Amino acid sequence: MLVVAAVGGNALLQRGQPLTAEAQRANVKTAAEALARIVRAGHQLIVTHGNGPQVGLLALQGAAYKPDEAYPLDVLGAETEGMIGYLIEQELENTLGHDHAVATLLTQVVVDAGDPAFGQPTKFVGPVYSKEEAEARAKAAGWTIAQDGDYWRRVVPSPKPVEIPDLRVVRMLLDQGVIVICAGGGGIPVLRRPDGSMIGVEAVIDKDAASALLAADIGADALLLLTDVDAVYQGFGTDDAKPLHQLTPDQGRALDMPKGSMGPKLAAACDFADLGGVAAIGRLADALELLAGTSGTCVSKKAKQTK
Repeated sequence: MLVVAAVGGNALLQRGQPLTAEAQRANVKTAAEALARIVRAGHQLIVTHGNGPQVGLLALQGAAYKPDEAYPLDVLGAETEGMIGYLIEQELENTLGHDHAVATLLTQVVVDAGDPAFGQPTKFVGPVYSKEEAEARAKAAGWTIAQDGDYWRRVVPSPKPVEIPDLRVVRMLLDQGVIVICAGGGGIPVLRRPDGSMIGVEAVIDKDAASALLAADIGADALLLLTDVDAVYQGFGTDDAKPLHQLTPDQGRALDMPKGSMGPKLAAACDFADLGGVAAIGRLADALELLAGTSGTCVSKKAKQTK
């Protein structure tokens, strides 16, 4: 099977951890061990990943320079895609004993200049703050901020991905048996000009939406959306919380899920399942079990809702 595994930001940096290379490498090593199980089981693998904390940190570092010297979000996205891809690539190679070729591809993803998201920033980037600190930083830097659980964070535009022009390179690598790490952080957001050329744009694409588009366009058999929660829950965080082990796309879309966490994952799973594929949401450590349908939440047209 051809599997697209979308690794959530928690695999790279857990809440409260410092944004250090050491902390990220330790978490990536754990992620690599889970992903390697998929490869050892005989499946082809494409890995995507989040980059919210990392791109936000680079933006903060850039704020120390003059305004005209700070890099835009598309360039920062490319930097984090290379940095995180390097860590995943190296740890996967180490875990697999260098028996498999692994490559990281800086991936451009086309968005629509008319996407309403440019006027309604919703994508979390950077570290978490108290409300008071977030408001102070927003006032000083001109940010838009929003609540993220018990904390507050900066939010930026998150337009819908519409095309992955680098898909032909992904196919070339897969044909050679390469494990591909691509579309990191949702890919590098670009606009296509009338003459066909492309230019970067200030935005961060949702990683799960880009992963679903990639999985559909590449013809993947399965899409795994890996996080730190074992399944999709109805009434998550309440005494009546119930795991939902099987969902059809229609059932998934009928659920009211948090827009900053499980909502985008479930939407991506439903989009991919609508095209006839099988998507699964669950813990990174259970990646192979998710693929086998024995863990997490499976989203497919043939799913039978758990009663």
